[in-house]
Amino acid sequence: MSKRIVLSSDHAAIALRQTIAEHIAAKGWEVVDLGPTTPESTHYPERGAEAAERVASGDCALGIVLCGTGQGIMMAANKVKGIRCGVCHDTFSARMIRQHNDAQMLAMGARVIGEGLALDIVDAFLDAAFEGGRHGTRVDMIKALEA
Repeated sequence: MSKRIVLSSDHAAIALRQTIAEHIAAKGWEVVDLGPTTPESTHYPERGAEAAERVASGDCALGIVLCGTGQGIMMAANKVKGIRCGVCHDTFSARMIRQHNDAQMLAMGARVIGEGLALDIVDAFLDAAFEGGRHGTRVDMIKALEA
């Protein structure tokens, strides 16, 4: 898998996104940070969709998106065909969406979790790998819903 990852957020999560970008770059990932960089209000649906398009096209292997709760930006990302994005506010869920759901994108809420937990969640997501097997059958069933 490529070590290229896209990050995006709305205005509520700029600082956390930048911290995550530094963290994963130090782990050897090539970070594509779509911003924003200024605190003016931005629309999370546009931010989530833009990042998801980068993953769906193959330009980036994985993506991390953030907004206030993580929910809205996750919903937008999941509207892009082929994307499986989950909101995680704990490390177990972050590991499981990779291992069992083959999720390529992680969403988090900057108003829900702190920096330390966010970095642990990112590590759990990045360190996990899809297990295949019975989970592959279920992921195929999810993909069939897009048709």
